[in-house]
Amino acid sequence: MSKQTLIVTQNLEESLIDQLQKAIPDWNIIVGRDQSVWEPQLKEAEIIAGWKKEMHELLDSQSKVKWIQSWSAGIDNLPLEVFKERHYHLTSATGVHANPISETIFALMLGLTRKVHTYSRQQQHKTWHHAGLKLEIHGKTLGLIGTGAIGKETAKIAKAFGMKVIGVRRSNKQEEHFDEIYTLSSLSDVLPELDYVVITLPHTKETNKLFGEKQFNDMKESAFLINIGRGEIVVEKDLIQALQDQKIAGAGLDVFEQEPLENHNPLWEMENVIITPHTAGATEHYNQRVVENILIPNLLNYVNGETPTVNLIDYEKGY
Repeated sequence: MSKQTLIVTQNLEESLIDQLQKAIPDWNIIVGRDQSVWEPQLKEAEIIAGWKKEMHELLDSQSKVKWIQSWSAGIDNLPLEVFKERHYHLTSATGVHANPISETIFALMLGLTRKVHTYSRQQQHKTWHHAGLKLEIHGKTLGLIGTGAIGKETAKIAKAFGMKVIGVRRSNKQEEHFDEIYTLSSLSDVLPELDYVVITLPHTKETNKLFGEKQFNDMKESAFLINIGRGEIVVEKDLIQALQDQKIAGAGLDVFEQEPLENHNPLWEMENVIITPHTAGATEHYNQRVVENILIPNLLNYVNGETPTVNLIDYEKGY
């Protein structure tokens, strides 16, 4: 009888490979980012950790695959209908990003508030100018549109700044570090209260184009938008118009409708915008957290005949 096979399409440190082997000692484990490493074993794979778009053409409905571990938190770029039709279990990397993305959120918020981006531009021209700096983050109201792992970590840090924290989510279940939590249906009522609007939601049918002209009109003219969720959640042309018309004070953006951001996009040139290239979740600990916190616990369940439970995706909800 041939060994069961796990494919990990990432270049892992030996220590992580050793941990995987200890968890499933009788399995054949294939590790490597290069297609030449994993493709010869693909038809034997029962578990794939790190879906690659090339696999869509290489696998058919007769494959041995039963479970796919996404190497990212976002799953909207995966062929979900195919996975659902073939009854694949799908788990995401949600939770891995809480530390690095919460740090990026505060980097963007503080950068805009304390005009670090402005001073950085001035430095390029050796310009010594106050630039009208006056705002503080302390005591302001933060709205977290999405209260998952990233939202929770951000709320916790916000309390160190004495901020009021309001969460918006599918349910109004209360969470630690949040002063108030509302449902998405109350978004228009909440937006006028917020000094910072931070989008941490996944991209689903429900969140697609959630932020457009109306939402920007609901926001304070002094408010800043931070988007580290998905670009498709925001109607980009409406955001650009709101920034140009000074309907909002500025934006920190890590995600966009089209990536890479096109050279002609007006956002590049706006002085009240900070752009990062979809790197908010980048961290030196990424692979370790996926393997140790998600993949191995799920593997231990799987080899015991149980369904993987950590970050198991509900295809109907889209997350």
